[in-house]
Amino acid sequence: MAISSNQNGGVFADINITPLTDIFLVLLIIFMVATAITIESAAHVDLPKVQAPATTEKPRGVAVMYTADHRIFVNQGEVTEQNLPAALKDAIARDPDKLVVFQGDPSVILADMVHILDIAKTAGAQQIAIAVAKFGGSAVEPGGAGVPSGPVTPPEPGPEGP
Repeated sequence: MAISSNQNGGVFADINITPLTDIFLVLLIIFMVATAITIESAAHVDLPKVQAPATTEKPRGVAVMYTADHRIFVNQGEVTEQNLPAALKDAIARDPDKLVVFQGDPSVILADMVHILDIAKTAGAQQIAIAVAKFGGSAVEPGGAGVPSGPVTPPEPGPEGP
């Protein structure tokens, strides 16, 4: 704050806001960069990988699969997004565990996954699980000759570049 005396003998006080403006601009740039990094890193679903022995036990729950080309499967049948709440409600009503297992492609956007899980919760799901990828497993193509009724094992990612 600059203080100076004027001609009438009074004190004239003036606030210099230039440094304050500079600080706000620097903070704005920092928050813009931090937000861009946060949005980019949280955009995709990375399925965890587990190493477990193979079981012959029939999978439990209702399997909901969401592919990279935005197709939705409930157990073995393909459904549209408009028919998803009704299909999930029917499938969950027949399941004694009221469990929904979400199987998403690794390129699925997180918001799409949350939207589908929200629909499952409103359809009556009491438990929600996310399927994981196995080490060294083989891929099953959804919508192909045999859409699996159990969890899908996505393909192993290739070696990363240099």
